[in-house]
Amino acid sequence: MSMQSVASPTYSLTPPKRNSLKHIPGDEGWPIIGKTLQVLADPKGHIERSAAKYGPVYRSHMFGETSIVLLGPEANELVMFDQAKQFSSEHGWGRILGLLFPRGLMLRDFEEHRLHRRALSVAFKSEPMKSYFTELDKGIAARVAQWKARPGEMLIYPAMKQLTLDLAATSFLGADIGPEVDEINRAFVDMVAAAVAPIRRPLPGTQMARGVKGRRRVVAYFAEQIPIRRARKNSGNDLFSQLCKATHEDGALLSEQDIIDHMSFLMMAAHDTLTSSLTSFVGELAAHPEWQQKLREEIGALGISADQPTSLDHLAAMPLSEMAFKEALRLKPPVPSMPRRAVRDFTFRGFAIPAGTMVGVNPLFTHHMKDIWPEPDRFDPVRFTDEAQRNRHRYAWVPFGGGAHMCIGLHFAYMQTKCFARHFLQNLAVSLPSGYKPDWQMWPIPKPRDGLRVMLKPA
Repeated sequence: MSMQSVASPTYSLTPPKRNSLKHIPGDEGWPIIGKTLQVLADPKGHIERSAAKYGPVYRSHMFGETSIVLLGPEANELVMFDQAKQFSSEHGWGRILGLLFPRGLMLRDFEEHRLHRRALSVAFKSEPMKSYFTELDKGIAARVAQWKARPGEMLIYPAMKQLTLDLAATSFLGADIGPEVDEINRAFVDMVAAAVAPIRRPLPGTQMARGVKGRRRVVAYFAEQIPIRRARKNSGNDLFSQLCKATHEDGALLSEQDIIDHMSFLMMAAHDTLTSSLTSFVGELAAHPEWQQKLREEIGALGISADQPTSLDHLAAMPLSEMAFKEALRLKPPVPSMPRRAVRDFTFRGFAIPAGTMVGVNPLFTHHMKDIWPEPDRFDPVRFTDEAQRNRHRYAWVPFGGGAHMCIGLHFAYMQTKCFARHFLQNLAVSLPSGYKPDWQMWPIPKPRDGLRVMLKPA
C-alpha cells in the first residue's frame, strides 16, 4: 500500500459537553484545576481512593479536561488491544508529547501506525539487535568498572540516566557519532524534561522553551545526517542508519521528516522509561539482598569471567533476572497511566461513553489489585514463573502497553536489563544506607525524588 493512500481518519474528536458525562459517577474537583493537584501529589493513592468510592469506571477532571478513568485488566484490554479501533493514541498523548515529539510512533493511529511500525521494525530485527547488543555490553561493562573503582554511597538515578542516555546514543546513532554526542544528549534531556513541565508554552526562561530549543538542535542534526547515512555504501548497524534505509510496503523510503520524528521519539522512549525501570530494579535488589544473591548465583552459573563479553545465549540463561525485572516493572510501571481519546461512542460496564471523551487506563492501579496480586506492595519475582503467568488475565501486567501500540523496543529493554544485571551483580553488591527509605515520585514516569541513595561495594 502506498503511503500516499493512507489518509488520517475522518472523525471528530471534539470533547463532549460535560453534561453528557454526568451519568458516570465521580468528582471533578475544583473549577479549572479539577483534581490535577491531587493526582500529581499522590497518583496511586488518589486513584485507589476514587476506585473504592466510585468503582472501576469514574469521572474526573485533570489537566483542563473532564475525562473517564477505566480500571482493571478488562479495561486495559478494551483500550489497549482496541480490536474495534475506537481509541486514538495520537489524540490521547498529543497534548503531552505533541510539541516536542510530534508524529512519533505513539502519536499515529490505525493503518498509518501499522505501516510506520512495520517500516521501523527492520531496526529491531535479529542482526541489528546483535549489533546494538555488542555496543551495549561494552558500554555497560566500562561504566560498571568505573563504579567499582569508586565504592561507597552514590545516587543511582542520575548515574543510570547518564548510562542509558550514552547507550541509546551509541546503539541508536552509532559508535562514531563523535564530539556532538554530548550536545545531542543535552538536547534530549531538555526535551524530555519539557514534555512533563507544568508550563506548556515555550515562554522565555521556561523548561518548555529549553525543550523547544533542544528539539531544534536535534532536528538539525538528523536533517544534516540523513543524506550522509543514505549515501554510505555499507549501511551502519545503528538504528538511525537502519531507518535511513528503511522502506514502506510500496518500496518508498521513509521521508526525512518521518525519520526525524521517529528517531526523536525512540531516543526519548529508550532512555527515559528504561532509566526509571533500571533504577527501580536496582532499588528492589538493594532492599532484598536474598534476591540479589539468587540473581548473582544465576549469573555465576553462566561460567564467564568478569572480563569476558556477554552473549545472547547468556541472556537466555537468566530467567530469574528476567522475573525480578518484571516484578520491578509491576511495582513501578514506567508509564503508570495511558491516555486515549474515543473516536466513537462506546459502552463499558454498562456506561455509555460518547465520542471525543478523553479516556485513561492505569497500569499502576492494575498492578496493585489485591485480587490479582496478593500482598501487592511486596517484591516477589516468583509471581512471574511460567505457571503463575498462565493463570492471570493477559492484561493484568501491562508495563509495555498492549495491542498495536505495545512498546516496539520491549526486547531491547529486556536485553539491556539482563546485560546490565550480569555486569552489575558480577562486580558489585548494592544495599540501602541504614535507616534510609526511598521516596518515589510516581507520575508521569516514576523517579526517586532524591536520586535514590545506594551503597556499592565489590561483590
